[in-house]
Amino acid sequence: MRQVDQLIRDRLASEVVLINQISEYIIGAGGKRLRPALLLLVAGALGVKSAARHELAAVVEFIHTSTLLHDDVVDESDLRRGKKTANALFGNAASVLVGDFLYSRSFQMMVSVDNMRVMQILARATNVIAEGEVLQLLNMHDPDVDEARYLQVIQYKTATLFEAATQLAAVLAGADAATEAAVTEYGGRLGTAFQLMDDWLDYAGDSAAMGKNAGDDLREGKPTLPLIHVLRHGTPVEQQLVREAIENGGTEKFEPILAAITRTGALDYTLARAEAEANAAAKIISTLPSSTYKESLLQLCSYSITRRT
Repeated sequence: MRQVDQLIRDRLASEVVLINQISEYIIGAGGKRLRPALLLLVAGALGVKSAARHELAAVVEFIHTSTLLHDDVVDESDLRRGKKTANALFGNAASVLVGDFLYSRSFQMMVSVDNMRVMQILARATNVIAEGEVLQLLNMHDPDVDEARYLQVIQYKTATLFEAATQLAAVLAGADAATEAAVTEYGGRLGTAFQLMDDWLDYAGDSAAMGKNAGDDLREGKPTLPLIHVLRHGTPVEQQLVREAIENGGTEKFEPILAAITRTGALDYTLARAEAEANAAAKIISTLPSSTYKESLLQLCSYSITRRT
C-alpha cells in the first residue's frame, strides 16, 4: 500500500497548480484505500508478483476518488471523512474538472499495463458506475423506489468497482475461469455489504466517528433501505412522514423518522441484509489456498458489518 500511495502521488502530478492543490488535499483527507487493498490482497492470494498490481490498484483508487468528487457536487455535500469536501473549499466547477482529470489519468495508466482484458474490465466498470450515478439521480426524491431499484443502484455505483478490483487481480494471475468468477463475486458482495452498512450508519452511526453528517441521506431525499422498510411496514402516519421527507428532503423531522425506523426494525433488517452479503462473500472464497492474504480477505467480510465509520 505504501508503494501504491507513492504511485498515486507520482501520477497525480500536473503542471496545473489547481489540480495539484485539490489532489494533495484529497490524498491528505485519507480514506480506507479499500478498493486498491482488495486488489493487492487478491493478487497476493493468487500469487501475483508483477508491478502491474500497484499500477492497477492506483487506477482503481483514482476512479473511486473521481466518483466521490462528482458525488459531492451532485449531493451538495460539505463534509467527508471529517473534513470539508473539495467542492466546499474549491468550488463545484474545480471539483468536477479535477474529477474528469482523475478519470482521464486513470485511463492513461491502465493503457500502460498493455492488457486488453484489463482495459475492457475498467472501461465497463467506469461506464456502469456512471449509469449508477444517473439511476441514483432518478431515484432521488422518489418515495416509490422499491428494494430492487435501490439494490440496482448499489450494484452499479458501488459493487461494480469492488468487482473490477478483484477481477483485475485474477486476470493478472492468469487464474482459471472459476477462480476469476469466484473472486469477482466476492468483490461484488463485499461492496454491497459495505454500502448497506453505509446506509445503516446514516441512521445508526455517530457523526463524529463517521466524519459525515448524520441524516445526510435524508437531507438529500435518498430512499435508502431503512426508509424503504418503513414505507413497507410502518403505520400510515409513519409512511406519510417518510414519503414527505423523501419528496422534500431536509432533516427537520429526523427524530420522528428515526423513531419509525427503530420501531419497524428497519435497522435490524438492513444489518441482516449486509450480514447475508458478507457471509456469502466469505463462503465464496473458502476454496482459495490458505494464506495470510486469504485470512485478510475473510477478515474484511467481518469488518464490513462491524465497522462504525
